[in-house]
Amino acid sequence: MAEVLTAEAVRDELGELTGWSGDPAAITRTVELASFPDAIEVVDRVAAIAEELDHHPDIDIRWRTVTFRCVTHSAGGVTRRDFELARRIDEIVGGGR
Repeated sequence: MAEVLTAEAVRDELGELTGWSGDPAAITRTVELASFPDAIEVVDRVAAIAEELDHHPDIDIRWRTVTFRCVTHSAGGVTRRDFELARRIDEIVGGGR
């Protein structure tokens, strides 16, 4: 099982990402897209990556606004897998460093 990261490790990893926030319980990013169909397209692309990684974010869709929440539920907190997924999400929505 993946190991839950410390608060310090989460802060360090968050420092390498744009638009993400969180703590050892979960990391989140909210993005606003141009339209509802654009939001759904992004979610579809993230879903494909999540299947590839066998690691799935919690996703909230509100019209053009999508919030991604990453946590390794089986470990009870944020692990390196969540940051790998966050980076892949950034590749799709932009804003990664």
